[in-house]
Amino acid sequence: MSSADAPLSPGNVRMTLLGTGTSVGVPVVGCPCAVCTSDDPRNKRTRSGVFVEAPEGNFVIDTSPELRIQLLRENVEVVHAAVFTHGHADHIYGLDDLRIFGFRLEQAIPLYCEPEVEAVIRRAFSYAFQPPVETNHKFATPNLRFESVGLEPFSLLGATLRPLRLMHGRTPVLGYRVNDVAFCTDVSHVPDETLPYLEGLDTLVLDALRHEPHPTHFCIEQAIALVERLRPRRAYFTHLSCHLDYAATNAALPDGVELAYDGLRIDC
Repeated sequence: MSSADAPLSPGNVRMTLLGTGTSVGVPVVGCPCAVCTSDDPRNKRTRSGVFVEAPEGNFVIDTSPELRIQLLRENVEVVHAAVFTHGHADHIYGLDDLRIFGFRLEQAIPLYCEPEVEAVIRRAFSYAFQPPVETNHKFATPNLRFESVGLEPFSLLGATLRPLRLMHGRTPVLGYRVNDVAFCTDVSHVPDETLPYLEGLDTLVLDALRHEPHPTHFCIEQAIALVERLRPRRAYFTHLSCHLDYAATNAALPDGVELAYDGLRIDC
């Protein structure tokens, strides 16, 4: 947990948005735009991910390429498990940063994902899943194990997660609902069968890449339309590009809807 926060009440869950940026992050390398050169810290967006404090431990949703930096920023001491939305690089390429936790806990870190994502991770991190070799370094390779995820709710560290089928262009991905909070990044379409599981939310965290339409992400207008249909108590937009200035965009959003920012905490 972050030292800046009081301990959780028994049975409660807290999410911290580790990263709220698009796949290239913000600022974008070599981009001189007003957002990329902004002094507002809420315009500094690392790649997408979530840290979850559950009753019996901590887990992350996705492992972004900046995972180590994100965990240090939030004063996280231990991660017990990881859950994945899909296998794109900006959501898995920080996986090796879990290596230290397997060493400290002296056990394999479970990775909860769909079989297609497992296959991607095994290819991308093949060294982590080969037979062990003699070495003087006890934590030379990650200690990981896979847990298959479908569309049925499952328990993790005292929290119940409901996987949510979403479409990211033509790619099936997962969002997750924990209590009355749903995290839905990298989505351009919500199937009809998923919509009932997004009703009655306190908080919806939803992809909204930019103002202009995009083939694999909701734009601001599409995200607002879904929020108006689902009517959560509040909504935060994530996976944000450098086309969205934090203050200027928020000023134009409906009541109860805001841009998310790195480090935002949400009680579930």
